[in-house]
Amino acid sequence: MAFDGIVISCLAWELNERLIDGRINKIYQPETDALVLTIKNNRHNYRLLLSASPSLPLAYITEDSGTNPMVAPNFCMLLRKHISGGRIAAITQPDMERILKFEIEHLNELGDLCTKFLIVELMGKHSNIIFCQPDGTIIDSIKHISLNVSSVREVLPGRSYFVPNTMHKLNPLTVDSETFMHTVLSKPLSTAKALYTSLTGLSPLISEEICHRASIDSSMSTSGLSDAEKLHLFGTFRRLMEDIEDHRFTPEIAYRGKKPVEFSAIGLSCYSDCRIQKFETISDVLRTYYAEKNAATRIRQKSHDLRHVVGTALDRTRKKYDLQIKQLKDTEKREKYKIYGEMINTYGYGLDEGAKSLSCINYYTDKEIVVPLDPQLTPQENSKKYFERYGKLKRTFEALTTLTEETHEELEHLDSVSTALDLAQTEGDLAQIKEELIQSGYIKRHTGGKNAKKQKLASPPLHYLSSDGYHMYVGKNNLQNEELTFKFASGGDWWFHAKGIPGSHVIVKSTGDELPDRTFEEAARLAAYYSKNRNSEKVEIDYIQRKHVKKPNAGKPGFVIYHTNYSMMIEPDIEGIEPVK
Repeated sequence: MAFDGIVISCLAWELNERLIDGRINKIYQPETDALVLTIKNNRHNYRLLLSASPSLPLAYITEDSGTNPMVAPNFCMLLRKHISGGRIAAITQPDMERILKFEIEHLNELGDLCTKFLIVELMGKHSNIIFCQPDGTIIDSIKHISLNVSSVREVLPGRSYFVPNTMHKLNPLTVDSETFMHTVLSKPLSTAKALYTSLTGLSPLISEEICHRASIDSSMSTSGLSDAEKLHLFGTFRRLMEDIEDHRFTPEIAYRGKKPVEFSAIGLSCYSDCRIQKFETISDVLRTYYAEKNAATRIRQKSHDLRHVVGTALDRTRKKYDLQIKQLKDTEKREKYKIYGEMINTYGYGLDEGAKSLSCINYYTDKEIVVPLDPQLTPQENSKKYFERYGKLKRTFEALTTLTEETHEELEHLDSVSTALDLAQTEGDLAQIKEELIQSGYIKRHTGGKNAKKQKLASPPLHYLSSDGYHMYVGKNNLQNEELTFKFASGGDWWFHAKGIPGSHVIVKSTGDELPDRTFEEAARLAAYYSKNRNSEKVEIDYIQRKHVKKPNAGKPGFVIYHTNYSMMIEPDIEGIEPVK
């Protein structure tokens, strides 16, 4: 999963083919570290996503416009002021670095033609988007980096822009045979590691691919290579660089089963055991590979505070539950004390003064029993002591039984909220989960000031169409499950849920028909996939008509009871089930 210099090179070539001479129509900033530029060229509008996210830096042509904030951030306003309507004159990649440099021509306030540079650095946690003058002076950047953060380079308005060469790597496009032999292959490392630690833009994946094409063990030390093997390795490396220089790219994704494991701008012969899917453009590859991952990563970042609240509450509740179970177990000896008291009352009349125990027949079991006694107490006082212990433990048992049930319900509720956070796909989903946590008392409701705006994010349930044409709806959190089951569904509709674990309610609108077996299976697959056990091979699913599903008195949102249900074991696989947009 390498967004390396070769992928950037392929992307730069693709963007040159599509965007050169294009005009920047719109600029907006859907995230704090991401931009979307709408560029009109050759009667076509392209949306270019530029993300400097530390966890998932990306750049590609997308079809998704994203969310345009009501109030544009300062960096976005600055770009609109300078380059809105500007022409893209060139898109370059300096020295195979993970950098895209956009040269943009625009007219200033006086109508004079000016040039600016928008530089996108896609370097993991060091990613940034920097706006510069032609002389390299930084106008502004999407992230400000001071010397307190980085001792290598400041990224602040007024500073000079430069690419720090901290790794002292070589440009692979200009490396000759002598340098390759005496610099790259002289390092006391494995062959693959010597390649990617010496040459800019080469990832471990590409280094493995070069070794595989040269029929050399990538883990072998460079000192173990013969002269012939070194020469052959350089020839293989050089042919790959010629493909890059001549733009002979083959964008593809390697799948193992249904899961994408790697992508690249070149052919991956080292993944011959995988299914390879080829694409027209590297943007198609990135959009396919990262679209869901990017959305999931963003939502996970936005749900951090909610996860912290739920995680803390879960830990606290688990400890409380474990303590209650331990205390409840301690009350199991209460019946023993009751029997001791009864035995003393029955047989204690013949005890000698100062006796330490009473041996007698337990008339409940017809077996001999030995009752410990306090020799300083009379038989009546010993009996009273045991009955008091019994009464105390009985009261504790009764109280703890109720408390333990309540704590177990709270654990189940929090576990279901945690699962809902994993299933959340939009900010609207998170808003509903937050509302549930507020209603449950885990988060305080902040009313805000006098002029505070109330924002309500709608989040509809997921909607699918079965192969037989029946509409299937999936709740993504407890509030949505409650709405879906008890307000949206009719009595004759079918209800599905993973057995005994947190998950979504799935409703199939039957319209009075008898559902085909295939629809039952597809609805069950949805319930399995949108459950806590979505990564298991099989999940047991309960299903029943909606009219038989009841809500318990004072039950938590989304919690139901039902009897005489049907069950099936199904794979949590929703491939082929058509979503309705």
